[in-house]
Amino acid sequence: MKVILGDVCGDRDNNFNLIRMIAASAVLVSHAHPIGQGIGAEEPLEELVGRSLGWIAVGVFFAISGFLIARSFDRARRLSDWFTARAMRLFPALIVVVLLTAFVLGPLVTALAVDVYFTNTGVATYIVRNITLAFLQFDLPGVFADNPYPGAINGSLWTLIHEVGCYFGVFVIGILGLFKRRIILTLALFAYFGVYWAVGMPGVVEQVPPMLKNFRDLSLPFAIGIFLYVWRDYIRLSWIISAVLFAVVVLMHGRTGFMEVFLAWLSYTTFLLAYVPGGFIRKYNSLGDYSYGLYIYSFPAQQLAVYLFGSMLAWQNVAIAFPAALLCAIISWYVIESPALASRHKVADLLDCMVFRRFSA
Repeated sequence: MKVILGDVCGDRDNNFNLIRMIAASAVLVSHAHPIGQGIGAEEPLEELVGRSLGWIAVGVFFAISGFLIARSFDRARRLSDWFTARAMRLFPALIVVVLLTAFVLGPLVTALAVDVYFTNTGVATYIVRNITLAFLQFDLPGVFADNPYPGAINGSLWTLIHEVGCYFGVFVIGILGLFKRRIILTLALFAYFGVYWAVGMPGVVEQVPPMLKNFRDLSLPFAIGIFLYVWRDYIRLSWIISAVLFAVVVLMHGRTGFMEVFLAWLSYTTFLLAYVPGGFIRKYNSLGDYSYGLYIYSFPAQQLAVYLFGSMLAWQNVAIAFPAALLCAIISWYVIESPALASRHKVADLLDCMVFRRFSA
């Protein structure tokens, strides 16, 4: 049976929750190597692909996000609806995990006296910088300083500012009305791809600041997700197409453009897996979406495991930290994330009265 992406992407009957959960778990597995054994420990797939398993999983997140965030803007009745949906999905859980690590985890494990810890300006700056995502701070005073991967409390947060940057790109595309002008938007995406290639050229990429380089890398799967949304009515989801793309990936291994081809295959296959396999697997959606919670709680849980039990193998770190992080993720979903998302329309009404004007999708 021929499956067209545009015919199956109109509702929530998909496998995205499961795919995101697997991706979040892959990030945990990938981080278990340096966290358990120290900086420099090779992560899975790093030598074979040139990127770690964790980075590839983040690429999956960004490809999905590019598609769904573009669809969300295109369908939004009001600008305030889209804006609050993004904010309520991202920030409530982030605020809670930052406050918990600063006010609960930090004083319990810091090497400093508790009064010294709380009077250290590093606690306040950790909270402000990480909640606002402006110039992230990964350490707290005296916390995990002697771990094999020293100092970092929540290294996973680094991707969030880049996701917000990609959201801004969708915002610009949307207010310019380009979702209704497929050809113009496609030309704009090709212009982006040109800039992407230019910035990555030898002699240029070495001069690019690390933060901008990270944004360049992560924005590519996001842009591919937007491209797939724009041309959804013409894209066939097929295992044969995925296999052909994978064959191209294998042929391109070690050559210029390998990572770009790999991300194209990865993004396409992610949507193939999201919309084609059905039956019992779709029932996972009834459990809720724990992936974001797992993503933001895994790193502190993994560092705490090493703090309590010492240097360990990756599988040991996963075995100890995964259940704890999953429990936190489940609580976060039901107590913080789901209620926050349920309130988004009320928040949108308030913002609409105060800031935004109504617009037609």
